[in-house]
Amino acid sequence: MSLYEILVFIHIISAIIGLGPGFILTRVTKSATNLTELKHGYKVKRQLHYFVMAGGTLLLVTGLWMGFINTALFEQGWYIISLVLFLFALAMGPTVLKRNSKPIKSLLNEHTGEEIPEKYYPLAQRLYRIEYMENTIFITIIILMITKPF
Repeated sequence: MSLYEILVFIHIISAIIGLGPGFILTRVTKSATNLTELKHGYKVKRQLHYFVMAGGTLLLVTGLWMGFINTALFEQGWYIISLVLFLFALAMGPTVLKRNSKPIKSLLNEHTGEEIPEKYYPLAQRLYRIEYMENTIFITIIILMITKPF
């Protein structure tokens, strides 16, 4: 097995480890019916996010490494667009997602009782829309990598 084939293998495993859990992060908190379940859901999301970060980092490293081995990839539209979309989605984590998660974390830490506060729902809807957009970006990347249309 060549180094390139090993990188492809690691790249695919990284996609499963990193992107797989990322697609369910929104569902983890959506079904909560009380504050205890909601807080637990966000705790589970945080734990799953470690897999997303590790897998995402490996995806980026192996993807670039494959590009440096096979420089023709940098001339392929699907590769360049996938890389740009991935970097854009990656940048969303510490910027847009963090900014929209902070008020939710504060609200859940300050609120007492078991009822989910009404203020939570519009904040969660905004966060879910961003997470859905990020999932759409990742699905687009997966489609580009499978089909290599240009």
